[in-house]
Amino acid sequence: MDTTRFSRRELLKGGALVISFSILAPLSKALGQATAHIDPYGNPDYLDPRQLDSWVAVTDDGIVIVSTGKVDLGTGIETALAQIAADELDVPFNRIHMQMGHTAKTVDEGRTAGSNTIQAAGQHLRQATAAARVELLKMASTRLDVPADRLTVTDGVVSDMSNASKNVTYAALVGGRKFNITIPVTGQQGALQVAPAIKPKKYTDYKVVGTSVKRVELPAKLTATFMYTPDVKVPGMLHGRVIRPATTISKPLRVDESSIANIKGLVKVVQEGTFVGVVAQTEWAAIQAAKNLKVTWSTPSTPLPATREEVDVYLANTKSFTDNGPMPKGNTEAALAQASKTFEATYHWPFQNHAMMLPSCAVADVQGDKVTIWTGAQGPFTTRDRVSDMLGLPKRNISINWVESAGCYGRLTTDDAAEDAVLLSRAVGKPVRVQWSRADEHIWEPKGPQQLMKVRVGTDAQGKMTAWEYAGRTFPWTEAQGTPQLGERQIGQKNTAPYPASPTGAGAVAQMYDIPNQKVTAAYIPWPQDDPTPLRTNPLRSPGEPAGWFASETMVDEVAAAHGVDAYQFRVRHLGNDPRASELLQATAKQAAWKERPSPSPDAGAAKPAGRGIALISRGPTLVCAVAEVDVDRSSGLVTVKKMTMGHDCGLIINPDGLKFQIEANVMQGVSRALIEETKWDANGIKTVDWRTYPVLTFRNVPEVDIVLINRPERASSGSGEPGIVPLFAAIGNAIFDAIGVRLREGPFTPQRVKAALQVKTTATTARL
Repeated sequence: MDTTRFSRRELLKGGALVISFSILAPLSKALGQATAHIDPYGNPDYLDPRQLDSWVAVTDDGIVIVSTGKVDLGTGIETALAQIAADELDVPFNRIHMQMGHTAKTVDEGRTAGSNTIQAAGQHLRQATAAARVELLKMASTRLDVPADRLTVTDGVVSDMSNASKNVTYAALVGGRKFNITIPVTGQQGALQVAPAIKPKKYTDYKVVGTSVKRVELPAKLTATFMYTPDVKVPGMLHGRVIRPATTISKPLRVDESSIANIKGLVKVVQEGTFVGVVAQTEWAAIQAAKNLKVTWSTPSTPLPATREEVDVYLANTKSFTDNGPMPKGNTEAALAQASKTFEATYHWPFQNHAMMLPSCAVADVQGDKVTIWTGAQGPFTTRDRVSDMLGLPKRNISINWVESAGCYGRLTTDDAAEDAVLLSRAVGKPVRVQWSRADEHIWEPKGPQQLMKVRVGTDAQGKMTAWEYAGRTFPWTEAQGTPQLGERQIGQKNTAPYPASPTGAGAVAQMYDIPNQKVTAAYIPWPQDDPTPLRTNPLRSPGEPAGWFASETMVDEVAAAHGVDAYQFRVRHLGNDPRASELLQATAKQAAWKERPSPSPDAGAAKPAGRGIALISRGPTLVCAVAEVDVDRSSGLVTVKKMTMGHDCGLIINPDGLKFQIEANVMQGVSRALIEETKWDANGIKTVDWRTYPVLTFRNVPEVDIVLINRPERASSGSGEPGIVPLFAAIGNAIFDAIGVRLREGPFTPQRVKAALQVKTTATTARL
């Protein structure tokens, strides 16, 4: 064993990583993690996941540092992952300290996306910490001269079960030193298999997992002392802003530097390709310089599509470049031809913003062939790889320090501000902080793409669904992992990769319902413009699935109403042999005090009727059921969501309160997207440029949230960061129908759309009379 020792003070001093809430930051010397940069395939740019020291370190005073390439986007995974480690190591929770997202000090476990942190990285850390415990017991066995199977661990102290006075602490065994142990690891990123032969604890032995440990970062957030990305300060730091046109990227025909020559503190105007930016000594000077710099832009070669309707026509009539989805089951065409009743409807969902509360921000310091970046990226390793390509530098020369941003949920898979900061820092040779404005963010952030969904259903004489066809049409992500981002494209890097076959729109599979004939496809339509536009796209929370399941679960409701069957009961009848889904559906309906009756409500003709709606979805192994209760004002068209009852089954629950926070956050964002949010534009550019033109839900309109958690400790944990938002559009839309007897097949459910639908119904009724 390597006996090189160093104190905890030496372990923790030096370096530049900013971790806003950790008393241990910066962790620049965490037990050799800055020196072992080899992945399982011999790539010197990556930390070696086979080295136990890449995952776990023990300081000389017994603090356990657990490292993960994942990051906490405000969802509480720092706390949850620490709970997993505390149980496997038998260490008090408050002595576990997480090191997250530093490219030189953590293993690349892939981006923090897809709700896969707990189910993937949680398993990585469970196995790695279990392996560490095995090694610590071996060391203790040698030190105490006691067989390992006679040892027990309590609070990081290893004792002889036959003689408790014979003991040794983890710190005494390895504190301040390396393990120097190789563990079996295969795979890459989220597919890593870490020490698979090691047997972790049984769930019956958990003491910390399954309890509502308080989130470690909340005190700082609640007392306004938490450090977010915009709070990062680096010695000698300058401030930068980037100037972009209002619509499709155009060439700057003329940049008049004299227009801002009188601004005090201006350092430099930077122009490279179509990229134009300013650097100044203060943020205010940078803001004024960006605002007043006169740039003459060329006319865009291709204008934006003029309207949302124009995009729908394009989606409907353009040949897809790829289709995906489950293989067909049975013969839907034959089943539809033989059906007693058939149903067909088309559903629409618009472009929507991520609408981060904090606009994008990053700090970069380019010094020769070395680059240091502070950013809230969801994929620090992705950002490093993109900057490596952009600058032509080895990946090992670029260090990403992750610092939490605010509510990105897909936005920061595209780390635009980091690239902007790198380009400006390279131009001036000093660290540069780039802060996007609110208008920058609303115009240029990648959006969740528009979706068009067609559903066909056939039922037999007893009202049972016998055929189901779902066909979704949408755009791929123009800003995907491995493709040049905005800044890169502006300096001339070409996107040679094909569009990714993204999962957008493939989420409306009625696989939980017992329908003998099913066909589900998701078609991806090439975007008509090659240059970056303000309608660039990337993942938005649970990408494509809230709209896909809106179409799916709305159609289920339409069929139930047409047969005069209660919406809850109709679902119960179609679940077949799916005990998890049945239990969740029944528990949620019971919690919501659901009264069985067909929709619409008998009071649907009232001036301000109330309605309730239900939706049941699966997202991977996670199941979610939502019951919405709404009021609809017929005169104004205003929909108010009064209450959401949410049932959630994600297997083993790590932290019940943390899961509830996740569900509540999904409800807030989901209700906002269902009722209010819509990106609007014309041929000349984006029109929703601030919180007035792109409003989001305010606290006064947040509904009451009642939550039903079904814990299944015998099942592996599955995702909870995104599934909670998936059923909301459908549940709210179904509740609106129940209230007023009018079906909305287009979102969001704005007063204008509600009134228009009511007017169509009134006109149709009058015509029949």
